[in-house]
Amino acid sequence: MKKYIFIGTLIINALFGVSFVFAAAGKETRPLNLDGTWRFQLDRQNEGVSGKWFSRTLPDRITLPGTLQGQGIGDPVTIGTKWMGGLADQTYYEAPEYAPYRREGNIKVPFWLQPERVYSGAAWFQRNIEIPSDWAGQRVVLTLERPHWKTTVWLDDREIGSNDALSVPHCYELGANLAPGRHVLTIRVDNSLVVDIGINSHSITDHTQGNWNGIVGRILLSITPVAWIDELEVFPRVADRTVEIRGRVASLNNGHGGQRVSLGVTLGNAAKPLPPIEITTAEDGSFCAEYPLGAGAQFWSEFTPVLHKVSASLGNGARKETVFGLREISTEGHQMLLNGRKLFLRGTLDCAAFPRTGHPPVDAASWRKIFTTIKAHGLNHVRFHSWCPPEAAFVAADELGLYLQVEAASWPNRTTSLGDGKPVDAWIDAETERILRAYGNHPSFVLFTACNEPGGKKSTEWLDDWVLRNRARSPRQLYCAGAGWPETEANQYHIPLKPRIQGWDEGLKSRINALPPETVTTYEKYINSRAAPVVSHEIGQWCAYPNFSEMPKYTGYLKPRNFEIFRETLAANHMSARARDFLIASGKLQALCYKEDIESALRTRGMGGFQLLGLSDFPGQGSALVGVLDAFWEPKGYISAKEFHRFSGPTVPLAKLERRVFTTDDSLVADIEVAHYGATALSAATPRWKLVNDKRRVVAEGKLDTRDIPADGVAALGRVEIPLTKIPAPSRYKLVVSIAAGGVENDWDVWVYPSAKTVASAPAASVLTVSALDDVTLEKLKAGASVILAIPPAQVKPDAKRGKIALGFSSIFWNTAWTKGQAPHTLGILVNPKHPAFAQFPTDSHSNWQWWYPITNASPMILDGFPSELQPIVQVIDDWFTNRKLALVFEVRVGRGKLLVTSIDLSGDELDPVRRQLRTSLIAYVSGKRFKPSITVSIEQLRRLRI
Repeated sequence: MKKYIFIGTLIINALFGVSFVFAAAGKETRPLNLDGTWRFQLDRQNEGVSGKWFSRTLPDRITLPGTLQGQGIGDPVTIGTKWMGGLADQTYYEAPEYAPYRREGNIKVPFWLQPERVYSGAAWFQRNIEIPSDWAGQRVVLTLERPHWKTTVWLDDREIGSNDALSVPHCYELGANLAPGRHVLTIRVDNSLVVDIGINSHSITDHTQGNWNGIVGRILLSITPVAWIDELEVFPRVADRTVEIRGRVASLNNGHGGQRVSLGVTLGNAAKPLPPIEITTAEDGSFCAEYPLGAGAQFWSEFTPVLHKVSASLGNGARKETVFGLREISTEGHQMLLNGRKLFLRGTLDCAAFPRTGHPPVDAASWRKIFTTIKAHGLNHVRFHSWCPPEAAFVAADELGLYLQVEAASWPNRTTSLGDGKPVDAWIDAETERILRAYGNHPSFVLFTACNEPGGKKSTEWLDDWVLRNRARSPRQLYCAGAGWPETEANQYHIPLKPRIQGWDEGLKSRINALPPETVTTYEKYINSRAAPVVSHEIGQWCAYPNFSEMPKYTGYLKPRNFEIFRETLAANHMSARARDFLIASGKLQALCYKEDIESALRTRGMGGFQLLGLSDFPGQGSALVGVLDAFWEPKGYISAKEFHRFSGPTVPLAKLERRVFTTDDSLVADIEVAHYGATALSAATPRWKLVNDKRRVVAEGKLDTRDIPADGVAALGRVEIPLTKIPAPSRYKLVVSIAAGGVENDWDVWVYPSAKTVASAPAASVLTVSALDDVTLEKLKAGASVILAIPPAQVKPDAKRGKIALGFSSIFWNTAWTKGQAPHTLGILVNPKHPAFAQFPTDSHSNWQWWYPITNASPMILDGFPSELQPIVQVIDDWFTNRKLALVFEVRVGRGKLLVTSIDLSGDELDPVRRQLRTSLIAYVSGKRFKPSITVSIEQLRRLRI
């Protein structure tokens, strides 16, 4: 243990939140940059330490900062590659369909991005350094900004120490009396499982950033006097606009007591600092002072990300600075408060997926691009799932006004557990302290959890203690034991698996799949049963079809071999031309699922917020294509940031509709509300509403009472009632609500169908409707009849290998590989709205809410053995792992006859308005002259559709 350097006290890089400046003789001394060519050698047998490799010249060359894999160093992927990360689905190693991808030379893994090279173990890096003569007598520190993972450092033949931090720079004391001139610096980096923190932790796993080896970011040699400011922390107090400044002076000569420290503050972009104050350190070198900022000091928030600066200096020229924001995060009942105002977290996850580099960016510009994109979609919060980002992320978030939840880099489950005395316990405690010391001053760092979804019988007790200790250590953040669970008594907020509209294992029993569409459900009963604020855990997880057009973006060493498999199986089933259509249609469904997920949270009074999984794709764990953005945080083409922002921003109009489907016998009734967590109250706001058709013609409109809308949650605005007797039907309409004072607008699709009294229930005499192809029907087809074959959903033949295809309204949740086939197994439907079969049934090209009624009363037919040119009228978009051609409605020729086949239940006289109208439209089509199927199939092919 004596060789481990306590990193939290040694952060010196000027890029970091607490920075160090040393002025010697009136001249600033800058660090020496060690970027460039280094000598290196792989230590496959782990023999370098015993072999004293630090004493010899290493034979190979590499560029640092950089990674082994990024420079083509390591081993090719084989079927026997040992991965860092659990494999929930063994089919890749067993199933015959993956056999081509298990062959040498064509290894393709379907479950995550595949590195071109892999290496797990020790690698040694070495270079000569030149110590300037004017550094004599100064303390020399080596800083490695982002190594992965454990480093050990030698200077010449002297071992300096080791460090196993994943979240903060590794810093090493090289001494105060280094001889000027040349020295040999040797660094051993080990990316094996140094401590079992859980192999699925996003800080280390191949599922996300990959288990890379190397050092990225800055590699520096810096100097300080032998007495320096070792710690500098700022604790803002909003009530009286005062900060408490705490710190500690350290000295190599044990002379840290009685030092005079000068403290200064610069507000915002002010040219001059406030008057300094001077204090004297205690015997142990610590100091503490209160510094009033004055009435003009601005608060920090998402709306006003104003940053201030604190500096501390010693008489010997040592100086340290840190940026901070005047903000306080707290709770009151079920709500979080920021600076005393209600805060609703609209969040997404960052799961450490960086496909171009394979490691997190260490520059603020890259993080600004990501965070600007997140804010453009209306969100104000990012949760870092089982990892902590580099300093640059905090810098960018501070500037842009984004609230960050950091985790102590662990997912202690499956391979390890908490509270059982395993090494992970001590490691998380150490990592927590390192994170707080390195990043605790950043105003964007508002939330802290120990881990994601922990395991262990004693984990709750252990985590409860973790929360209590760190709440006392740094009250600048709110603390939660773990994301997902547990809900400990000490938690300042909870991140439970509920509330949400679909969860793991719910399948077709979830609200979105089991209950007709509405917009009234809230989670207030759940919220009120908890004592602390609730932020819902990983909501959404709605998939879209793979975006094959993004594949050229993978220019780094991580390659989309998973996408290659999916594209090849799609081509094998003769549907390559439909790939883009599948993406757009499934993406439109994904977006409307997210809209309802988010609005359900927004309309819940007292809720603390939500965390999406996620705004961007998660490339691992079976290829979870859950984002409206790809893994590069770039759009896929089916919803814009502006469209997403309408239902996820700080101010969102809401309409509470008991249903979305009406007839002309009904009145549309909606209670109008607004979730307003904006910068200020909306004064004299007049909510307006209108009902518009697909041609954007207004068929009804009005306004609600003018009122002031406080910026503190959900406010009721009034009721809209629209008689539908004279509304043209069938048609789709949008109920649009806007508030000009807030510059906001939102809308909801609704459908109006004719009264049941006006819809014919029987087909035309010229159309025969049957449920099976009996001999009589076949004879009529041979004679040229028009026939509708309506196969009862229960009689549709399942997949011979995989069984029944579970069809639900929603898209796939997470992905079928990692949920062991959780329903639904499909991604919505694809239709041509201009097809004459829909002449009396208004539809989009994708699943929309009215399709809930047909889809939940249907079963998909498998058309894999049919002619490849056959395009279903209603095609079900299959799971990308199987890429079967699936249909709910298609048309073919049988001899001289014409046949329309459907597996939607359209029978009976008591159908819902949607299926009733769909049946009417299909019958009218089959009865008319435009019913002209062109593809001929055999009777045997048709009989294979039915049990």
